[in-house]
Amino acid sequence: MSSPMTLVLWDIDHTLIDAGGVTADTYDHALHAVTGRRMEHAVEVAGRTERAIVTEILQAHRVEVSDRLLDSFYVALAEAFVVREAVMRERGRALAGVREVLTALGERPDVVQSVLTGNTEPVSVGKLTVFGLESFVDFEVGAYGTDHEDRAALVALAQERAAGKYGRSFGARDTVLVGDTPNDVRAGHEGGARVIAVATGFNDAAVLDAAGPELVLEDLTDTEAVVRAVLAVTDRAAGER
Repeated sequence: MSSPMTLVLWDIDHTLIDAGGVTADTYDHALHAVTGRRMEHAVEVAGRTERAIVTEILQAHRVEVSDRLLDSFYVALAEAFVVREAVMRERGRALAGVREVLTALGERPDVVQSVLTGNTEPVSVGKLTVFGLESFVDFEVGAYGTDHEDRAALVALAQERAAGKYGRSFGARDTVLVGDTPNDVRAGHEGGARVIAVATGFNDAAVLDAAGPELVLEDLTDTEAVVRAVLAVTDRAAGER
């Protein structure tokens, strides 16, 4: 029997990093690059997948959506982030306690860390690289906003990828999703994961708690407490078997 392992899936924006407000500019750049139009209609992005966001942007600007156009938009988004890396580095930051928590969990042989994010994979790698966090997560087993429109579907994809790489299955009892929005909570529970919500984004602890995660934290500054919380969530699940 393989040794127990915990798969930790991190949301990126407002959970691990603050991108410094460059996101709106990147959507405008990408829309102009692929359609010649400028952003006239804002859309909600928090907790959503890139596929859902881009589809809505195109529809709001009266552009017919196709897989080919979506792919072109994703490429343009990645290019826009590269151009804005210096601005992101200057204005943005890794959130308080993140580096310490990633380091502590990364030192454990029974933990695999990756990402579950609405971003595309190139943008995910780029954002974490800007702040020196890329070495802590296994991007190969992550799930990204171009994989599926529904964020909940990304959980099973990450579990499947992790199972293929690490030679053991991952399910709800040994997968923890950490995010900052009610959408993260919904995605985790519908997709098959336990959820720790952190009030480091635009939702306070009360709003997150109402969504029903296993645990709500104000932030990630207490390294030992966060590590205990991640492991306790799956330990408690194991006891439910």
